[in-house]
Amino acid sequence: MIVHKIGFDDIEKAIYYLIAIHTSLEDYRLAYFINQILPINLKKSESCIQIKNKEGETRLSRFEYEDETKSIMWNLIQNKSTVINTSSRNNLDLFANSNSKFSSKIYLLPEFKKVDYFLKIDNDDDNMDIKSIANLINKIDSVTIVYNIELETIKSKNNLIF
Repeated sequence: MIVHKIGFDDIEKAIYYLIAIHTSLEDYRLAYFINQILPINLKKSESCIQIKNKEGETRLSRFEYEDETKSIMWNLIQNKSTVINTSSRNNLDLFANSNSKFSSKIYLLPEFKKVDYFLKIDNDDDNMDIKSIANLINKIDSVTIVYNIELETIKSKNNLIF
């Protein structure tokens, strides 16, 4: 009997591309404009990405499109979200028994805090022209900058598994 074991090297060989997008657009508007310039049809996913850390818990929006003929999965993912937390104080001072609210940001990839959205392209083909895709997205009016992220620079790769 032949036994095949899957190691971490097999998992890390998954081929995907990650494009960073800096913009002030809302997620649905960015998805609309990307659908206009690329031959894809991003739609809001029912399964949001849940992120939980010491600051709190949030859901990041996700738009997806599966091109079955070319075996390509496109995901437009929000990188940051604001969480509002409340803390109560029971000190014996001027502000005793007061509730204070503070906000904190939670990131999908904390090492890229300035990035607003990521376009993740899952593809088994190495011949995809990512530069031309990034150039097309960069032509959208409210998009500031678009660039490809080298996968070796990502520290929190586990957050991209969904």
